[in-house]
Amino acid sequence: MKERHNTAVLWAILAAALYSISSPVSKILLKKVPPTMMAALLYLGVGIGMSIVGLIRYKTGDLKKEKRLTKKELPFTLGMIVLDILAPILLMIGLTMTTPANVSLLNNFEIVATSLIALFIFKEAINKRLWIAIILITAASIILSVEDVRSLSFSFGSIFVLLAAVCWGFENNCTRMLSVKDPLQVVIIKGFGSGLGSFIISIIIKETSTNIVYIIAALLLGFVAYGLSIYFYVYAQRELGAAKTSAYYAIAPFIGAALSFIIFLQLPAITFIIALLIMIIGTYFASTESK
Repeated sequence: MKERHNTAVLWAILAAALYSISSPVSKILLKKVPPTMMAALLYLGVGIGMSIVGLIRYKTGDLKKEKRLTKKELPFTLGMIVLDILAPILLMIGLTMTTPANVSLLNNFEIVATSLIALFIFKEAINKRLWIAIILITAASIILSVEDVRSLSFSFGSIFVLLAAVCWGFENNCTRMLSVKDPLQVVIIKGFGSGLGSFIISIIIKETSTNIVYIIAALLLGFVAYGLSIYFYVYAQRELGAAKTSAYYAIAPFIGAALSFIIFLQLPAITFIIALLIMIIGTYFASTESK
């Protein structure tokens, strides 16, 4: 029992570490791959990579006990795909305009969006700790988004990232309705559906790239940072439960921010440090169970 628990903790931390590389590495790849195509490649990488994982698991018989999606879940499945087309495109556009460290921290606004959507649309209750987290994370996001305090002008890059977080907030609530189904099937549908949708948009607006090395790198990044991260997260959640898994996974934005400063040899601004401290406290309240 203890061994299974320790393994699940390892999966949760690994999921966070894998996702944390997405922003800094995407920033590098965006030099040769335009944002819309980048979003498409990331999700196609998820679809292709997780299909291979699924084929291996099918041969071992592991997938036979999982529940499959039905027509009843079709509205939530379509909603998940559409939102997963919009969110990464907005994120990639934002990433071209601001630093990957900012993007990593602003991703935490997804907690706020998910919680408020669950409250107002799905009528879920929000406890006192989560309200504190919402207020703190929102305050930190505003600090990160202000470009010039004197004129109160906001960074367009940060605004795009926050819009992406809102889309993922809606998407999380759609995916929640599919949580009892086979997670691998959900991830594969998410990958191919969203990836192909974004790819069609990239062709229509002529945002494409023929750089094979960067294209393969983007596909691999999508498989590792999105596909495997989600895969490990789901299996950690089954052993640890939602609250404990999210507590371990909450370290992802902070690892991402640290990696960004190391990779791009940048020093954090004072506003970033203030926002970081507030975000850490807010994330703590969001990811720990109510006493």
